[in-house]
Parts: sequence; structure tokens; C-alpha cells
Amino acid sequence: MVVITTAMVKELREATAAGILDCRTALEISEGDFTKAVDYLREKGLAKAAKRMSREAKDGLVTAYIHAGGRIGVLVEVNCETDFVARTDEFKTLVNNIAMQIAAMSPHYVSREDIPESVLAHEREVFRAQALEEGKPEQVVDRIVEGRIEKYYKEVCLLEQTFIRDEERTVDDILKDAITRTGENMIVRRFVRFELGESLEA
Repeated sequence: MVVITTAMVKELREATAAGILDCRTALEISEGDFTKAVDYLREKGLAKAAKRMSREAKDGLVTAYIHAGGRIGVLVEVNCETDFVARTDEFKTLVNNIAMQIAAMSPHYVSREDIPESVLAHEREVFRAQALEEGKPEQVVDRIVEGRIEKYYKEVCLLEQTFIRDEERTVDDILKDAITRTGENMIVRRFVRFELGESLEA
């Protein structure tokens, strides 16, 4: 079984501008073959639709959201290509929903590509130690670790979290829908979440 690395996903995404999860799926189905993965994305129409995602997004909104009687606050920047789209109710609603997602689910990163290698290495060590402590056979430990890393991504990466308003979809799905409807690239640029009494490092 070919291990799909973050670097492989990043390379495919840069080449096709398709979504992170779509790129990973394409690589898994093609068993790591880059050319076959590109063909898969083209066949599914994902690479073509995602051409919009290669365009630069420099406009957009910074939105503040305060929750739980002032105990949780979020600042998030979401970019689009034009001021026209940035001023639409649909875009404002999207940004507000993303801010609410951050308040409710407390992600640490926008995407898995933003996670430092040192953090991933530490998590793998912890998951490996857990698996061995649970008495799992050595030959399956690596597979268990990677499975738990995938679950970790879904917990700490905003784009991979289940969307709070639709449990059948991820935040990345919601963002791609908005891109398709408006015809403009959109990017969650950055965010910060404050919780009363909590340090920024927490």
C-alpha cells in the first residue's frame, strides 16, 4: 500500500488547483501515480472546475464573531477575487458561518498543509505509543497510526471538519460550493480564536 504524503497532495493540488481532499482521494485511487491522479481529477471534472482556485484572491472580508455571552471570540479573514462578491449577502453569510464553525469546533489550522512537521512527528509518536500500549501487533501499528493521524486532521484542520450546519459535508465542501456558484476563487486566509481565560498557545 502506497503511503500518500502531504508533499504528494500539495504537488497535485498545485498542478490541478483541485481541493485538498479531492487530491488525496485521487492519489489513493491511483496508488500514488501522479499522472493517473491528474486524469482522475479531470474525468471527475474537479480539475476543470477548480481552475478558478488558481486565480488570486485578494479581496474579501475580515469578520468578528462573539459567542457565549462574550466568552468566545473569533476573527477570520476569507478572501475572494472582487469587491463585488465580497459585498454580497451570500459571501457575508459564508464568512459568518465559517466564524461560527471556528467558535464551535476550535480548529488549530486552516488545512493539513499548515501543520508543522514537528507537530505531526510528535502526534505520530504519541499514537504509536498508544497502539503499542494497547497491545496492537507491530505489523499493523503503522496503519493504525496513519488512521489516527487522519482523524487528527479532521479534528484540528478547519477545512476538514464536519460543517456544523450540515453533518454530511465538510467546511471544504461548503467553500467549493460557493466557488462554483460565484465563479470566483475563495480562500480562508487565517483566523484566531479567543476563549476567556485561555492562553493563545492552548
